[in-house]
Amino acid sequence: MDQGATEDFQAQAHLYKHIFNYIGSMSLKCAVQLGIPDIIHNHGEPITLSELVSALHIDSTKASCIYRLMRMLVHSGFFATTKVDKDQENEAYVLTPFSKILVKDKINCLSPFVMAMLSPVLMTPWQFLGDWIQGTRERPFESANGKAFWDYMDQDPEFKTLFHDAMESDSQMMNLVVKDCKPVFEGLSSLVDVGGGTGTIARVISEAYPQLKCTVFDLPHVVANLPNSGNLNFVGGDLFLHIPAADAILMKLVLHAFGDEDCIKILKRCREAIPTEGAKGKVIIIDIVINEKKDEHEVTEAKLSFDMLMMVVATGRERTEQDWEKIFLAAGFSDYKITPLFGLRSLIEVYP
Repeated sequence: MDQGATEDFQAQAHLYKHIFNYIGSMSLKCAVQLGIPDIIHNHGEPITLSELVSALHIDSTKASCIYRLMRMLVHSGFFATTKVDKDQENEAYVLTPFSKILVKDKINCLSPFVMAMLSPVLMTPWQFLGDWIQGTRERPFESANGKAFWDYMDQDPEFKTLFHDAMESDSQMMNLVVKDCKPVFEGLSSLVDVGGGTGTIARVISEAYPQLKCTVFDLPHVVANLPNSGNLNFVGGDLFLHIPAADAILMKLVLHAFGDEDCIKILKRCREAIPTEGAKGKVIIIDIVINEKKDEHEVTEAKLSFDMLMMVVATGRERTEQDWEKIFLAAGFSDYKITPLFGLRSLIEVYP
């Protein structure tokens, strides 16, 4: 076979892989929906195909389907196989680090994130991306669901719960590194978590740093009826109009949902809320910083995927350091520090 033909067939394989990438995602969603990570975890030892089929309580005629599903997910690294008898013939499935974070009784479980991000509500808008770029007025999410993202959430309680569970599961990952953040919270006596939802991340911080008075600030209907406790309380309001005063303002995955103009407005409200003289305050941002030159290929791919998601679902974007610096300066801040700390996300401290 000549070089040209070889390249064409390689190109075909590469193309088909990307065309069918969604199959890997939906196979993963299926495994989470069936509770396969939990079944393997609760089994306490490697589980054979027949044991897995039995635990799933499905018709035995579907055994071959489970085998094919698991073969796909083993290839993707979510599960692994091991030999379980003395003749080394029978294989059984075990969890890998990539499926251990899908086990529901673990503190850090991202199964809700899988179910929300791969729901029809968030998958269908991709069918409208090309039309929108060519000139359709409505953004892809609006074309698919009839309303903009935040308005749609108010009319679909089931998806709203699914989405909030996903965000809480993501925020819970903060407990893995919060104790490494001592220098970030040192010297602070008060902190406001803007867009903090039901307080998952603020609760993690308040427990790790009991001297810190933490306030969760979100829309009134989000924080309504949430009880104050110890050094954690809840306040409702609009981040575009006013943010409660504190030594530090925290925003996790808030600014990436907005365009630059809105981000500058929000950051100006943050600057008004923190002390700017004497013991200066700061804004703490946990968000993605794109760095294609330094990041590994897989990390960059995930960050760019989030950027595309923000374009399709909301009006936001993921930003490079230069992009972040531009909006910080436009909002009146003088300096910032970026610490890559949360896998895909970085911790950014912004100073007045």
